[in-house]
Parts: sequence; structure tokens; C-alpha cells
Amino acid sequence: MWRSAIVLIILALVVGIVGAIALGTYRWHLGTKELRANLEAARSPIKPLTFDAREIADLPQPVQRYFRTVIKDGQPLILAARVSHEGTFNMSETAEKWSAFTSTQVVITQRPGFDWDGRIAMMPGINAFVHDAYISGEGILHAALLGLVTVADIRGTPEAAQGELMRFFAEAAWYPTRLLPSQGVRWESIDNSTARATLKDGDTAVSLDFRFDEAGLIATIRAEARARTVKGGLMFAPWIGRFWDYEVRDGMRIPLSGEVAWQLPDGSLLPYWRGRIMNIVYEFAG
Repeated sequence: MWRSAIVLIILALVVGIVGAIALGTYRWHLGTKELRANLEAARSPIKPLTFDAREIADLPQPVQRYFRTVIKDGQPLILAARVSHEGTFNMSETAEKWSAFTSTQVVITQRPGFDWDGRIAMMPGINAFVHDAYISGEGILHAALLGLVTVADIRGTPEAAQGELMRFFAEAAWYPTRLLPSQGVRWESIDNSTARATLKDGDTAVSLDFRFDEAGLIATIRAEARARTVKGGLMFAPWIGRFWDYEVRDGMRIPLSGEVAWQLPDGSLLPYWRGRIMNIVYEFAG
């Protein structure tokens, strides 16, 4: 008799867990649809429709070389991109504790915005659902276990807006026409291999230092300060990303692999995201 009762209890637990997973996935899907509808609604017209090589004539030399390397004269400008990734995410604030993730991302180049919808494996069958987004000038970070139990919800602050616009800007290596001066990017020379780029959206402005390798491609990006959550509070720290595995997609050379890290007070780096593009589909102007 007691064995039958135990079996029934186990079955009830399994049914409850499966039901919670299904409910969380459904509710999260609805939230994703709403975020991406808002992202689409914020889209604005883009000009020009194609790249004219004359517009880069006055840019710092490493930036000119970059554009000549990754896009050709007449390249249609990117309106939007849909990206899928696989990789690992560091779940520790102080050490390296990596968990696998998969994600999809929608990017709109004008008005700048994106939504990253990730699934991070916490244990077999149990995922954390994460939205990292920048929509209509608002930065959003929402994480929920199984899509139901919220563990982080940051939005509407100047730090969130700055941090998410910074991410959009760094990832423009994947949609390189967004880095053109005609798209609102201002470039300043630092040295023979590095230039500082500034992007403004509404009241939020961000600057990143882009370092180019010997082939003329973006090797790393760096921000002197980006807001980071540590022990439930915010602190600012240098933020560094690097790119590699460049391949041609739709006539443009883009990096398929990347890593992002915080620079700690002792100068060492703490990576927290490593990923690879599994698929990318562009929407072009014209």
C-alpha cells in the first residue's frame, strides 16, 4: 500500500514539474512576443539605403581599413537581423562557473534596439529564461527560473539604458553597416590600430574603443566603465569583448565567435559570456 502511495506522490510531482515547465515556457513566449512587437514598433526609416565608400574618406585610418575589409561599395545597409547563438554563461560573480545556453536575438538598427532571449541550463531539464534588451531607449534585464520565478528584473534606469545600448554598439560587428558615420556613429583616432566610437540615442550616449587587428578586423572592444551587478548592488567596471572566426555572410565579413569579460580591480579578466553565431539572417534596405 505504501509503495503505491509513494508512486502516486512521485507521479504527482513529475506532472507538477512538467506542468510548471509548460506554463513557464508559454508565459515567457507571450512576453517575448510583446517585447519584439514593441521593438518593431520603434523602428525608424534608414538613410542612405546603400554604402557609399566616399563617406569614410575622413575617418581614422584603421576605421577606413576596417570598412574596406568588411563591406563593399554599394552594400545595402542592414535594417534588421535575426540571430541564434550557442555558448556558455558564467553564473559566478567572482569565479568561473559555466553553464550552457542557447538564444535567439532580434536586432533593429534604427532606432537602435534588440531583444536577446536566452535559455541558461541550471540543471537537467531546468532552465533560467533571460531577456536582455534595449527597446525605445529603455534597458531591460529580466531573468526567471522556468520562466515563472523572477530572480532579476532591472529596467528603466539610466545605468540599464547605458549598459544595453553599449551591448548593442559592441555587437555591431555582426551588422557592420550600423557602424558607419551616416548611421550616427562618431569616430575619433586613438592610435594606428585603435579608434573611439560614440553613439547617442535619445538621452543616452556611449563610447567604445575598437582595436583592429593586422587584417583590419575588429579584434576587441573596450568600455572604461559599464554598470555591473555585484551582491545585489551596482558597481562600474571596465568591460571588454573580443571577436574571432570571421566569415563572409551576405557579402560582409563578420565574426562568428566572441567572448565578453569584466576587468577586475587587480587587472585580471573575468569572462562571463562565450558564444558562437549558429545562424544569422539579415533584412536589408532597398
